[in-house]
Amino acid sequence: MARTHLLGYPRIGAQRELKWALEAYWKSQRTDADEQALRQVGARLRQQHWQRQRDAGLDWVTVGDFAWYDTTLNLSAALGALPERFGLDPATLSLSQYFDLARGRADQPAMEMTKWFDTNYHFIVPEVNERTCCDGGVSWLLEEVAEAQALGHPVKVSLLGPVSWLWLAKCHGAAPDFDRLTLLPRVVAAYRRILQALDRQGVAWVQVDEPILTLELPPAWQAAFEPAYADLADLSAGDHGLKLMLATYFESAAGHAALAARLPVQGFHIDLVRAPQQLAAWRQVLPPEAVLSVGVIDGRNIWRTDLRKTLPVLQALHDSLGDRLWVAPSCSLLHVPVSLSGEQRLDAELRPWLAFASEKLDELQTLRRALHDGVAAVHDALSHSDAAVAARRASGRVRHPVVQQRLQRITPDMAQRRSPFGQRIAAQREALNLPLLPTTTIGSFPQTTEIRQARAAFKRGELSAMDYLQRMRTEIEHVVRQQEALGLDVLVHGEAERNDMVEYFGEQLWGYAFTEHGWVQSYGSRCVKPPILYGDVFRPEPMTVETTRYAQSLTDRPMKGMLTGPVTMLQWSFVRDDQPRETTALQLALAIRDEVQDLEKAGIQIIQIDEPAFREGLPLRRSDWAAYLDWAVQAFKISACGVGDATQIHTHMCYAEFNDILPSIAALDADVITIETSRSAMELLDGFGAFDYPNEIGPGVYDIHSPRVPTVEAMVRLLQRACEVIPCERLWVNPDCGLKTRGWPETEAALRHMVKAAEVLRLSQDVQLKLTVGNGV
Repeated sequence: MARTHLLGYPRIGAQRELKWALEAYWKSQRTDADEQALRQVGARLRQQHWQRQRDAGLDWVTVGDFAWYDTTLNLSAALGALPERFGLDPATLSLSQYFDLARGRADQPAMEMTKWFDTNYHFIVPEVNERTCCDGGVSWLLEEVAEAQALGHPVKVSLLGPVSWLWLAKCHGAAPDFDRLTLLPRVVAAYRRILQALDRQGVAWVQVDEPILTLELPPAWQAAFEPAYADLADLSAGDHGLKLMLATYFESAAGHAALAARLPVQGFHIDLVRAPQQLAAWRQVLPPEAVLSVGVIDGRNIWRTDLRKTLPVLQALHDSLGDRLWVAPSCSLLHVPVSLSGEQRLDAELRPWLAFASEKLDELQTLRRALHDGVAAVHDALSHSDAAVAARRASGRVRHPVVQQRLQRITPDMAQRRSPFGQRIAAQREALNLPLLPTTTIGSFPQTTEIRQARAAFKRGELSAMDYLQRMRTEIEHVVRQQEALGLDVLVHGEAERNDMVEYFGEQLWGYAFTEHGWVQSYGSRCVKPPILYGDVFRPEPMTVETTRYAQSLTDRPMKGMLTGPVTMLQWSFVRDDQPRETTALQLALAIRDEVQDLEKAGIQIIQIDEPAFREGLPLRRSDWAAYLDWAVQAFKISACGVGDATQIHTHMCYAEFNDILPSIAALDADVITIETSRSAMELLDGFGAFDYPNEIGPGVYDIHSPRVPTVEAMVRLLQRACEVIPCERLWVNPDCGLKTRGWPETEAALRHMVKAAEVLRLSQDVQLKLTVGNGV
């Protein structure tokens, strides 16, 4: 009989229970009672999620997918591989100290955070050097296994694999010639201890995730797998109870299938949603006794599975593999919302087209029953699936002739500014008259309780449109006055009216639908509610013009218009899967282009088009990058290039590595790019300097994801470091990202320090000398 299982389940809770518990704890005194309250919420969520898996007939519940902040950080703590700069004992690590690692503390910035492969989930990057110890740490995973077993659940553990963990790590405080692969024996020894403990607990299967097997790995990293897993081989030898399932996802691992098949593991998981073509390669190399887990339900998107189309593939596999066939979602369900059950206002036509995590469990149950009991046993479920697929395909709301016609009229000159950057920047400096090292923010300011309450009251109909408008205008004026008082050079309106940088725009575009509770974890307690991009995109009317015009009317200083770029609108939505992503991106670009041009007509001289997801959209295989970068660059330029030379176009990117795509970032030809650099101590800026990035750049000087307020001196040091890499006349001064999640006291303190740091640099003789030389005097 085929088995069913999950690679992971959303941990945040259907009503974001974990988010609220975390934030309450962070605001508390962190007493034993505060911690106990948080732990109770976590235990309750784990129990609910395990029970839901059992109710759906899954053969195992997955343990190890829960984390208070991030599972990769959990693993680092379990291995004992914590950054030495924090001075913590991994074996006695407290919950409060764990959060210090993720969020920073007064004397130490937080560990670096970046995107998990090509998703919008952020993980905490392990820090390693030649002194890194892996002597063991917290036993939280073992405690959760015992918790599940005590409830009577059969357990499968999910664990990031040793080679992928080390690949994702970054060197901190290491010698220049240090090779982190030399740490692999220590890392494997720590894994061995964890697996031995799991074996003693009676765990039958451990899912060891090695997602880097979908990448084009250097030879040394390919060669690392066999010795690493050889050191674990005896744990599952002979009649030993513990078995290992090597899991890959997000792309085809066919290129490394032969390598993987040689490893002493008992099963393999592959993603047949993203890469259905890889099945043939795996069938050829699959060892005769090995289990093959196939991910046939999309763990990354919310569209209902076409069960009728999926069943023949599974039936053919079941005929040949029997109980060696496991059926699963393509990847962890962390990337989709929990359940449709709470969606009372979701468009009635669209609702049957969708499946969130809970509904995907039901789909798994249907597929299993069909394999075991025959198609007739699931007649009703298959009929419902057929009807939903047919209705979506036939819906008149999916295709729009006006949008299709406009796509056909795109010309190459729509993706070109009128003049090269050198001429544009001269016109912009004359028009804007900004000082050296101009200061600004990325866009959003704190979303206070009052702002959220007003938005909720307006949505419930308890606040009239006029009253809501007035409250937002009051908040905008407050933000403008605060920025003027702080001495910022280029202002923003604060985005009080915006629930989310993608959802806000999606609500005003054709082709989008929205949920009430479709929350997905982005990092820590931060959740986003991605809109559903189901049809052709069109902007029926201006989206931000009146708000930005009002904000500009309050001040003589330049006011930035704030927009989200087409690639980020695409990446951070649940995107339709019935046409190429490139086509959808171009539709979004045309809509944003209209908004950019209307902002310029309204007198807005600086327009920021944020693209934090630009790198995130890269295919995992480098050989596939060129095609993506071509259309992603084109989409941005179509959105940005319809304005005159004196209008300054900014973009913002954060929490990703950019060095390997710098030619494409330069090709965007944004007049100013702002990036996150504070957690990496300006390391990310080095690539821009080496590349000789031609336009202006604003490296972030403080980490907005941490409550820590850096000193003026710390920011000055970062700016001095930046001036060593980029000529100071081309530098801007700004935070890493938007300030939406921060409170006003820390925001004011940090921005005051930031403005002071810029003033210190402007007065330094070194800066003045560089400015003189840069101007050719």
